[in-house]
Amino acid sequence: MNLRRVTAHLNAADVLVIGFFAFLSAVNIVFAFRIPHWWLMILINAAVVAAICILGWARHTTGWKVLALIQDWHVAPTVFFSFKELYFMIKPIHLGRDYDDVLIAADRWLFGVDPTHWLMQISTPWLTEILQIAYTLFYALFLLIGIELYRRNDKGAFHFFMFTCVYGFYLSYIGYFFLPAVGPRFTLHDFSALDRDLPGVFLTPYLREFVNFGGSVPVGVPNEVAIAGTQRDVFPSGHTMMTLVLMYLGLRLRIGLRYFVIVTGSLLIVATVYERYHYVVDLLGGAAFMVVCVCTSPLLYRSSKNSLSTLESRLPGA
Repeated sequence: MNLRRVTAHLNAADVLVIGFFAFLSAVNIVFAFRIPHWWLMILINAAVVAAICILGWARHTTGWKVLALIQDWHVAPTVFFSFKELYFMIKPIHLGRDYDDVLIAADRWLFGVDPTHWLMQISTPWLTEILQIAYTLFYALFLLIGIELYRRNDKGAFHFFMFTCVYGFYLSYIGYFFLPAVGPRFTLHDFSALDRDLPGVFLTPYLREFVNFGGSVPVGVPNEVAIAGTQRDVFPSGHTMMTLVLMYLGLRLRIGLRYFVIVTGSLLIVATVYERYHYVVDLLGGAAFMVVCVCTSPLLYRSSKNSLSTLESRLPGA
């Protein structure tokens, strides 16, 4: 395999993904004395990186359109895969210590109450239904914008969009390492009683099951068992951060669905607290991370592309 051909056809988002898997591998090595099966995760990370490189080489060698399609879109499942790796890392690194008490204290200091309890006074089944639908549309919003840019054949805008989204997700993942928490549906409320305390109309129970599956939340178990098994992904609120990123990109890139994204995204952000997924301070953290993301993403995107060009020029035969 010619390394020049590989690097010539890596996207900027590919470089970011490879870098983050290298970061996860380094963390696994540093905390090998705490993380079970750390070596297995390093091997898996290496396999993912190799697959990305082989994909770039194969796309260049064969010219097959299906490989171009896979390379342009593989970051969606790849980013989710890295999210699931955090499940096996964060809890043992912190020896099972969660920081919900810190986040709860911050909310009470800011508002004098627990916002999720206060919101119960305005809850109705129809409001719950609408907000749960909006919350569950989170990943669909990324696909809608990505598909529109892809169908425009505006590859520059598409690759910048994908890079910024990947970068934003990884920023939030790093935040999870520093302040792991499970959220108010487990700490301030009884998770097993959620459907009874905050009922929807038709789809809410099924949508909650879908969200729970993505977050590795055990179902049909007591609250304390659910807490032990769920993902630590509360601060910052990735849903808030990335929804704000989507709103910004929708306006900047003049997406046809930008107003749908803004309306749905606004409901989604409200839903993060109303549906008891997050504390309000998580949303403030997500907003701060969003500012960092959109302010630094253009520079990093250009730097990634320049690095690839420089590396290619220095390889034999260039």
